[in-house]
Amino acid sequence: MASEIEDGYAAARLFNQGYSYTYDDVIFLPHYIDFSTDQVSLSTRLTRRVPLYSPIISSPMDTVTESSMAAAMASIGGLGIIHSNLSPQLQAAMVCSVKSRRVPFLSSPSFLSPSHRISSLDDFDASSPYVLVTLSGSPRSKLIGYVSKSDWLNLDDDRKDLEVKSYMRTSNEIVVPWNRSLDQMEGFFKEKDLDLGVLVKSDMAAEEDEVVDVVMREDVERVKGYPKLGVGGTVGPDGGWRVGASIGTRETDKERLEHLVKAGVDVVVLDSSQGNSIYQIDMIKYVKRVYPELDVVGGNVVTAAQAENLIKAGVDGLRVGMGSGSICTTQEVCAVGRGQATAVYKVASIAAQNDVPVIADGGISNSGHIVKALVLGASTVMMGGFLAGSEEAPGSYEYQNGRRVKKYRGMGSLEAMTKGSDARYLGDTTKLKIAQGVVGAVSDKGSVLKFIPYTMQAVKQGFQDLGASTLQSAHDLLRKGVLRLEVRTGAAQVEGGVHGLVSYEKKAF
Repeated sequence: MASEIEDGYAAARLFNQGYSYTYDDVIFLPHYIDFSTDQVSLSTRLTRRVPLYSPIISSPMDTVTESSMAAAMASIGGLGIIHSNLSPQLQAAMVCSVKSRRVPFLSSPSFLSPSHRISSLDDFDASSPYVLVTLSGSPRSKLIGYVSKSDWLNLDDDRKDLEVKSYMRTSNEIVVPWNRSLDQMEGFFKEKDLDLGVLVKSDMAAEEDEVVDVVMREDVERVKGYPKLGVGGTVGPDGGWRVGASIGTRETDKERLEHLVKAGVDVVVLDSSQGNSIYQIDMIKYVKRVYPELDVVGGNVVTAAQAENLIKAGVDGLRVGMGSGSICTTQEVCAVGRGQATAVYKVASIAAQNDVPVIADGGISNSGHIVKALVLGASTVMMGGFLAGSEEAPGSYEYQNGRRVKKYRGMGSLEAMTKGSDARYLGDTTKLKIAQGVVGAVSDKGSVLKFIPYTMQAVKQGFQDLGASTLQSAHDLLRKGVLRLEVRTGAAQVEGGVHGLVSYEKKAF
């Protein structure tokens, strides 16, 4: 009897009916379970040659990804793409900062020479209660001591006016090699009974030290208390975290690319809202010719025809999405784009034939959206708003109507365009600037190191319900028509969420 009843549609049939579907529009039907969630592996590839333990990428937006976010994403098996809305030198410095450590957080300690004086608490950076003393007063110099904020406050007033060398603590015991992991730092603090370690990179050839950062015991203990994904971090062949960066398609971006390559960037993303252009195709060919060992991601695209052009040009990965982000207004303003579920399926179908991984960029609001994006053919998901508002996102917290928030803005907003992102929309040479994004705020989410592991556990449970223990098995089941989908009516979408309650508290974990 059951064989006579057809449940749902195969993806090939559903997505060829002329409708533009979002993630919320479609639902997968459950399949057969014969494994536990612990047996689900989400290992994947960002590009042809960049493997990842977790299929999560932070978006190259100036309110989402800088050094702190990129380091945190790498530590949990994903990867961060540092935005290009800043000078090439600063962007390259951020890449270096991420690659110069194996701990998932950053601080910005102040540096002084032995002959300097601390005049006030302003000499201590807000992110670190320590001033580091090096021979030259810069990070690229031998560390000889340090001063803590508490030590300086406890000094007699007459001693506070002295040179720091007269009261600093020596640094003999606190120096730690730059590539120590979180577990190794925990062991270091227990063994030495110290509260502070300083990561130092030594260049034996140049006989020069570089002070990378300060690591505090309380930070290590805090992060060690977070849930673990059970995966290794995203480590490159140089022993540091892998990190990506975005560039544009203008002639000046070739100079930016040179800075990034010298900094050791692992992958570059050509950042454009509409990637099917002569400008991007020429840049792809340039990157592959001049830096053949560097993987390049093209996009954004939403159609098979767009994808095919970039694949022919030589891309190692494709970024999919146009107008699906929460702060993006491209579909409204320009009347172009596509529902993200349809876009991911269509582009992934052509990309799979050429062994090009796909990044589903935008439209991610919950773990269910991640499951849908990955099963529909994406190898990774790129998130902006999902990560904005976290501790690792750039910017400071403020309060709005009693809620702790951080700014989150689209790169197509006029505010972001004034910083240089108008080139992303091919509007840097026009006199009239037209916004394709907005400026908003998102609630404090805490640390990505805490909430992303819960999110990925939910994704694993989704894969279990679908009977897929890996991304590849999910893709195979979809293409063979084993996994079935249906379109949800508006009432079905309401029914699929919390409903019928006077009040409720919704906690993800």
